[in-house]
Amino acid sequence: MRTQSIDVRARSEADPGIIFELLTATESWPAWTPFDASHREQEGESGGDSLGSIRVLRSGPVRTREQVIELVPGRRFSYTMLSGMPLRGYRADVDLEPAGPGTAIRWHATFTTKIPGTGWFFRRVLTGYIRRCAKGLAAHAEALARASG
Repeated sequence: MRTQSIDVRARSEADPGIIFELLTATESWPAWTPFDASHREQEGESGGDSLGSIRVLRSGPVRTREQVIELVPGRRFSYTMLSGMPLRGYRADVDLEPAGPGTAIRWHATFTTKIPGTGWFFRRVLTGYIRRCAKGLAAHAEALARASG
């Protein structure tokens, strides 16, 4: 099966630290993503949403389980999908780069599918979904930054 790639970019006027805090707070995801609900299934090595934590995200009837596999404070948040979609080897990295008075966000993912011939479909659907997540993250972080003054 061919590896599928997704690469979405967004920009936020918020500081990378604020954006990173949102990424590492499972309970915040429904506020800025299309997910209806989220909860932590397992705490990470250092408690909470730290390295190794497992979270469950729900969007309509779809429930995905994801594990945090890399954290670089203010720079990178990475996770793998453990279950919930017919995909193999799904890994996503959200890279944050200071950009003037704000942050450049790059959300990129790779995966293969379990069902032959469906790669294009999942790439299209997930690209739209990730685009909504990245734009929501950027906007929500900006609103938080403005509110905190």
